[in-house]
Amino acid sequence: MRRDRIRNFSIIAHIDHGKSTLADRMIEITGAVPDRSLKDQLLDTMDIERERGITIKSNAIALDYEAEDGETYCLNLIDTPGHVDFTYEVSRALAACEGVLLLIDATQGVQAQTVSNLYLALEQELTVIPVINKIDLPAADVDRVHDQIESELGLDPFDAVECSAKTGQGVEAILEAIVALIPPPADKVDLPLRALIFDSQYDEYRGVVIHCRVFEGEVNKGDMIKLFGTDREYRVEETGIFRISRIARKTLSAGEVGYVIAGIKTVGNARVGDTMTLAENPATEPLAGYRDAQSVVFSSIYPVDAVDYEDLTLGLEKLKLNDASLLYEKESSASLGFGFRCGFLGLLHLEVVQERVEREYGISIITTAPTVRYRITHRTGAVVEIKNPLDYPDPSVIDFTEEPYIRADIILPERYLGPVIALCIQNRGMNQKMHYMDPRNVELRYDLPLAEILYEFYDRLKSVSQGYASFAYEPLEYQKADLVKVDILVNKERVDALSFLSHRDRAVARGRLICAQLKKTIHRHLFKVPIQAAIGGNVIARETISAMRKDVTAKCYGGDISRKRKLLEKQKKGKKRMKMVGSVEIPQEAFLSVLKTSKED
Repeated sequence: MRRDRIRNFSIIAHIDHGKSTLADRMIEITGAVPDRSLKDQLLDTMDIERERGITIKSNAIALDYEAEDGETYCLNLIDTPGHVDFTYEVSRALAACEGVLLLIDATQGVQAQTVSNLYLALEQELTVIPVINKIDLPAADVDRVHDQIESELGLDPFDAVECSAKTGQGVEAILEAIVALIPPPADKVDLPLRALIFDSQYDEYRGVVIHCRVFEGEVNKGDMIKLFGTDREYRVEETGIFRISRIARKTLSAGEVGYVIAGIKTVGNARVGDTMTLAENPATEPLAGYRDAQSVVFSSIYPVDAVDYEDLTLGLEKLKLNDASLLYEKESSASLGFGFRCGFLGLLHLEVVQERVEREYGISIITTAPTVRYRITHRTGAVVEIKNPLDYPDPSVIDFTEEPYIRADIILPERYLGPVIALCIQNRGMNQKMHYMDPRNVELRYDLPLAEILYEFYDRLKSVSQGYASFAYEPLEYQKADLVKVDILVNKERVDALSFLSHRDRAVARGRLICAQLKKTIHRHLFKVPIQAAIGGNVIARETISAMRKDVTAKCYGGDISRKRKLLEKQKKGKKRMKMVGSVEIPQEAFLSVLKTSKED
């Protein structure tokens, strides 16, 4: 198709503003899918995406649209994940576009991720078309949203298109705005090939399917391609475009969005953001913006039943084929046996991997409490990063410790301001900005330790604001922190799987919670079992599980008291010997309950 008839665009929005529903209506109106094949969330292919109503894996589709001017245009919709964990993937997908639709809920107005996604689009110098969705709802306040588009986003409210993605009202006006306002791609077909990889997926029979946008040159079946990130070369087996299924074509040229299959064995070799060029006539430099995905949350995964270890190994290997951002390495625990230490992009990424392992491979697993990557400077000047509490060095060799921070943008109704500020302060937050967007809504900006938002921060934010607060964040640099390693001891033996790193001010409270929870779940023994939380040799919390007691004096009917004392002393000595040689078995449900407690702390 002629390049002036191509439009490459994406839809960005805050969570639950109707992005997938709008994509469904566009597919329906353009007739890209037969009516019998239509279903909700058509571009969301994973069960987890459909159940949660979120987009985890990006997709692309080419829509043929006959505009009012009588011309047929190819609209390449590049779908993007909506969660903050996948911001890098969103930025690479936007780099493949010339414009975006910024979707805003008419009932909720501008929210935190609306603003952060707009900044991503402006960084790429994209054309932004504001779209006000859900105008059919009784609670819709379109005039207020128009005011926010002008005052908070700095966009022209007269460019905003009003629609209802659910009913289809106004969707054709959006398609016309895409044709009229988003510029066509530049004609650079005569230059050496440079194509941006914005996604990739693994096909069992064909290997890796590269999703790419060609910026310069063209790629044909049979060409030898080279990837800048890995410096590897492959022969192209097939090229084509996306409908709902893949449609093979002989050539992909500058301005087009499509796929390339080249016999690549793992997704890690075709990384998001990498640049593809021809091996025989390569470009001199890659497209800007590429970086390796960085894990920010770490957790250990163990099988509940040790016999499932081999199955867990195989399951993670298969997941790694589809998810290049998943990192894992083998580790062992005296309490839980053999498992893996895994790195994730965020908490949602962790939950998705955990759920996929349990669903797709039928393995019951235990995940330890998530931690972040800490930075430790030794007295010698050496700097090391640790992601596992067990790697924490002796405090005597530490000069200072640092932890990662994030900058959180929270938008909420003014009436919930007090509880939300108290929640941020409780989680060691530092206020950077407070701005009234209008008489009813406030924007807060706080710098928070990443470790503090790992557990329950988002849930508690929704709770204290009755669901009205919206939350988005971006990573900052490391900052100094007074960190300590807290060990959990059961019967004076350290349980390595329960050790954790904490800020000194929060250590005592978390230690008490874990000790109290273990007391509820560990079975009673024939001797007293002390449960302690300790920082080094200093015990900061303790609970004691009472011994099971046999009434050894029951057979004494009368007689001198010395007979009963003799029996009780004998029992006391026996329990003392038993405690010295006995071992305490910690059931699996105790680990699970502690992890739950950690998340509710």
